[in-house]
This record gives sequence, C-alpha cells and structure tokens, in this order.
Amino acid sequence: MLKYWVWLAELPRLKGPERLALLRHFGSPEELFFADREELLLVEGLPPARAELALNRDLSAADRILADCQGLGQRIMTIQDAEYPQRLRNIFNPPLVLYVKGRMPVMDEEAAIAVVGTRECTPYGTACGERLGRELAASGAVVVTGLARGVDSAAARGALRAGGTVVGVTGGGLDVVYPPENGDLYADVAATGVLLSEYPPGSPPDKAHFPVRNRIMSGLSVAALVVEAPGHSGALITARLALEQGREVYAVPGPIDAPDSVGCNRLIRDGAGLAAEGWDILRDFQERFPEKLRPARKLPAWTPLPTRRRAEPRRKPEPAPEPEKAPALRAVSREGLTDDQIALLGVLEPEGPVQVDDLIESTGIPARRVSSALTMLEIDGCVRQHDGKRYTRTVALTE
Repeated sequence: MLKYWVWLAELPRLKGPERLALLRHFGSPEELFFADREELLLVEGLPPARAELALNRDLSAADRILADCQGLGQRIMTIQDAEYPQRLRNIFNPPLVLYVKGRMPVMDEEAAIAVVGTRECTPYGTACGERLGRELAASGAVVVTGLARGVDSAAARGALRAGGTVVGVTGGGLDVVYPPENGDLYADVAATGVLLSEYPPGSPPDKAHFPVRNRIMSGLSVAALVVEAPGHSGALITARLALEQGREVYAVPGPIDAPDSVGCNRLIRDGAGLAAEGWDILRDFQERFPEKLRPARKLPAWTPLPTRRRAEPRRKPEPAPEPEKAPALRAVSREGLTDDQIALLGVLEPEGPVQVDDLIESTGIPARRVSSALTMLEIDGCVRQHDGKRYTRTVALTE
C-alpha cells in the first residue's frame, strides 16, 4: 500500500541509502513496517541504532500526505513501479518515491537533457538558456530542468515555445511554487509535460533540497548541459553528479573575463563538450535514438518570450572577487555519517585544500568510494571543492 511507501520515505533521521538498505532486506515497506526489532538488527550494513529508527510506526504523516495528494491532483510513483525510469533507479541513492503531476514520459526511451545554470544569470545566460532549450526540444529531446529562477526557467520557456516536453524537478512540494513568479511556468509544464519532486505536498523549498534534487535531474537524463555558472555553483554539482552517473556533460562557453562563465569555461577546459547550439549535443545521441532525434530546421532569431509579470531589474555589476576565506565551522555528529565520510573528514582541514589523489592515498579508500563520499559530503555542506579537485572541510565532527 502507498501509505507504507510514504511512511518509509518520511521516516525521521534516516538517510536515503539507509532506507534503500531496509527496502532491499525486507522487499517491501509493508514487510518492514511489521518487522520486529530482532529482524531489523539483521539488516546488512546498518548499525543497530540506525535500524531501530524504523521502529517508529506512526502513520499519521503518511495518511495526511496521501490526502493532500488526492486533493491536489498529485500521484505517487515508487521505485518498484514499472514506470519508474530504470536510468534513475540505477543511480546512487535514487528517490524511493516521486510525487508526480502531469504526464510522465517513458524516460528510458527519451533523449533527455538536463539544462542547468546559475539563478543570477546575465542577459547572455538567459538568451542562451532559452535558445538551447528551444533547439533541444525542436530536435526531439526532452528538456529536464529544476524550474529555478534564471537559466532553468529560461530553458523551460524555450522548450515550451518549441512545443516540446519539459520535465520539471522541484526542490519542494509541487504545490509550493518557487520562485513565486513561476506560477504560470509550473502550470504550463504540468499541462504539457510533468512536474516531479521527492518532497511531499506542502514542503517548503529549503536551501538544502536543491543540490540533493540535482541528482534526480541528471539521473533522468542522458546528458547535462551547463549554460552559465560561476566558479562555485550548484550547476557544477549537477555536472559532477552527471559524470559520476556515467552521463555526458556539455557547457556553453562564455567570455574569459566574465565571472558568471568561469564554471562553464573550466568544464570545457577539463573535457566537457562545447555546446553552441542544441545539435552540438544531440548529434552524439542520434544513433542511440534514431526515431526521436533529427536536426531542427533553422529557427528564427531569438526573442524573449513575453512574461505575465514584470521583468526583473538589471543586476548591478558584481564586485571583484575577494580572496577565499575559510567558512566558520559548524558541528556535525558522527552519527548518520558513513565510515568513508568520517575517514575523509578526519584527513581534511578547514584550510589547505587536499587533492583527491592524496585523500585516496591517506585513507586507503578506493577512488570510486572516495568520489561518492565527497559528493554526498558536499551536498550536505560538510566539504567545499576548490580548483583542481581539491577539498577542504567546513564542519567540526562531534561524538
């Protein structure tokens, strides 16, 4: 029953991989719900204190969420449903449930491209985002976007303008429009494509949700396109997640002296594909999706879509970047961290970035596990990445 899926997804204090471990052991949330303590302690790889969190058998939140979904016209897709995309199921820490509003494409049969970039984009970033979204959709691709302010919204508008399908993955409940001015865009995406979230109705768009949400965007896609991004941007986390998931990464080049293009230019320098038009990406997938993709006819010159709200004021020029300062450390308990994460945090310092290769040598942890642990630590705000794949610690471990 769906209420047991929602119960498992919303169990307090458990992390995603722990929920998945419980599901693998018991086969279904309902079997887990009725398991006793002795059975819970048999779950492989889960410490007893963590397994015992599943003894919380309160279903009131699940019942409330199901009622909210019914009233809001949302449905719930679980990781065991046939329509759940296999490419998403195969990533590290896939969401147990997705809240859905709209018509879900058969994602495993689609050339889906995640389009990401900075929220505070320049006019150049807005123009490129809308143009590339339009070109990708006109050539047969599905555009996956986070519907955030800036590049995400521009790409979604461009794809809709071309009559394409947009998959919007939000960082809050589907009924909580964020940013508020995107209400019309949310409605248009739900009417012609689909809105997805791992967060139940009413969930606010918490800052911590967005980097976590990015793994779903890249997981649904065959490639990620970064349109505009400064040196430290959530879009670059999406690019790294895409690479770890075996996806291709592309970036739009920008002026070498533009702060908002530093991230994209660096990605291209490090091997990402250069994307000046939609077909620069899709030609690499034409053989894989021969029935879906075709070069679009030449599109008319870009003009911004009319909006139903006042345009945002022009941004003030950004001041010259200041030297990096080590952020104040916050306390983080060892409880809930994996052994790999604890070992890495024990080697890293707040100052003096450490190369990934040195971390592998110091800890003796295999490279793939180091990469996964660093990604999750960065998503949780426990480490910070610097140039050249170097990391510093931003937290202090407590018992």
